[in-house]
Amino acid sequence: MSVQLINQYYTKREKLIQFGGSKNELSIRDAFKDLLNHYAEKKNLMLVPEIAVQGTKGAKVKPDGTLKNALRLDYGYWESKDEKDTIDDEINVKIKKGYPQTNILFEDGSTAVLIQHGDVVERIDMFDREKLDKILNQFISYEHPQVTEFNDTLKKFQEDLPDIVDALRDMMVKQAKENKTYVEARDKFLDHCKQDINPDFTSDDVREMMIQHILTEEIFNAVFDETQFHRENNIALELDKVIDTFFIGDTRRNTLDSIRHYYNVISNAARNIPDHHEKQKFLKVIYENFYKTYNPKAADRLGVVYTPNEIVNFMIESTDYLLQKHFGKNSCR
Repeated sequence: MSVQLINQYYTKREKLIQFGGSKNELSIRDAFKDLLNHYAEKKNLMLVPEIAVQGTKGAKVKPDGTLKNALRLDYGYWESKDEKDTIDDEINVKIKKGYPQTNILFEDGSTAVLIQHGDVVERIDMFDREKLDKILNQFISYEHPQVTEFNDTLKKFQEDLPDIVDALRDMMVKQAKENKTYVEARDKFLDHCKQDINPDFTSDDVREMMIQHILTEEIFNAVFDETQFHRENNIALELDKVIDTFFIGDTRRNTLDSIRHYYNVISNAARNIPDHHEKQKFLKVIYENFYKTYNPKAADRLGVVYTPNEIVNFMIESTDYLLQKHFGKNSCR
């Protein structure tokens, strides 16, 4: 039992009440949030406050905290209520609103209730150290079947990817010897890369960019289901012109079949993320995971890593500033 952590929680809670003069939810929930995060760290999880998740009624809901892993998959949810309220009434209100019941912990500073698979599995007095420790461990130890499937699929993907990459490389080497249309399209793209990215680019670099484009295009579409992006992105368009000289129909389908389940699992996970901004963060983690498996050094050198949102925002704002300063316009008009 984490006696020290629980004692620290009690101490911080009492100080918040003493200094704030209130026991309401907003006054004391930070103490419990800190305790939850300390427990979550044991499982390499983190409690992320106030983000929208897909509710059971079809609409977004926003728990006080969502327990996530490094891949941004949901492990559980936390709701803090006022001690003056009747906790069961508050639980019923949230359930009627569509709060997920896979693994959700309700507490009001004195009573904690853990619901898993729609059933109450624990109800405890929060001033009982042993019971508080038990319910917290139950909460952080739960793994949703979808998370288990995702982790298993990721492991299988990491095992299968090298064979897929080798097959694509061999295919492109063969095309370079036998397919004149492929060579012409590849060399045209190579000339663009030498001019716009790096004069030291080689045909081997183009081959690696194509491999990464083929595999990551499927990831993007699985998360956002927006194929239009690749029709409007200039580099993606030019890459597709090269790829379409050989990688179509049965060739494409048969090559990617062994990792198709990976993309389907990503798509299923993304479907439960209603917030577009959160989907961007999820995509970033998936991309980074892909590059760790594939070839992170080459990805970085070729400039095809996922650009952080902060850098994209800086580029957009800087461009807007210059457009306004020199032309009296911005990117919206």
